[in-house]
Order: sequence, then C-alpha cells, then structure tokens
Amino acid sequence: MNLESPKVNVEKSDEYLFNALTDVKNFEKLMPDSIAKFEVLDENAFIFGLKGMPEIKLKMKDKVAPNKVILGAASDKLPFTLTANIKALTPNTSEVQLIFDGEFNPMMAMMIKGPISKFIETLAANMNKL
Repeated sequence: MNLESPKVNVEKSDEYLFNALTDVKNFEKLMPDSIAKFEVLDENAFIFGLKGMPEIKLKMKDKVAPNKVILGAASDKLPFTLTANIKALTPNTSEVQLIFDGEFNPMMAMMIKGPISKFIETLAANMNKL
C-alpha cells in the first residue's frame, strides 16, 4: 500500500526542515489534535497513539541530507515506512511530501487506508509548525 500526502510549501530552508525532521521529538508538533500519546524513546525512536488506534512505534531508518528522512515501524507485525521528501524551491522555501509505504493484507489495508491517508495529510499540513 502506497499513500502520498499532498505536496506542501513551507517557509523554511530544506536544510532546516531536514534537521527538524531528524530530531524525533519534533514529530509531536506535527501530530493531529486527536493524539492520545506521544513519547520519545531515544534520539532515533518515538511512540505515538491516536484516539481509537493502536500505539505505533517509529524509528529512524535512514536520512539523506537535506532531501530525505525515512522513518519505519519498529515492529515487524505492521511493516511500513514513512518517508519525508524535501525539495528546495528557494533558499528559504521548501516543498515537503510524505510517502507512506506498507505491506498489509487486503483486509487490513482496507481498514487503515482512510485513517492513514488523513494522518499523513495532517502531518504534512503541520510542517509549518516546525
């Protein structure tokens, strides 16, 4: 299952956004209002829970300065990655798009597609809060 957020323009440099997204505690600023839990586990991992959804632990998988930050599920039960693609438009403006890529059975994919789509759209929309 591959889901993409809309591309969002942010009044920040690509380097600033890259540095902000590689600091996992900043993801709390991106979370939707329905956040029930957010806890930083270490400098590369955090756990979050949305109301009515199971808690998810994410950890830093890879980073390619200043264009890409890849987070992945810490559990093999729900294998997925969340990639932030950052593109400089001007020295002080960047475009960010989030890509969710996961391997789920068709039933699970059908159940989570809507909530995950809305979640990554909210994360992208909140990039201006960084």
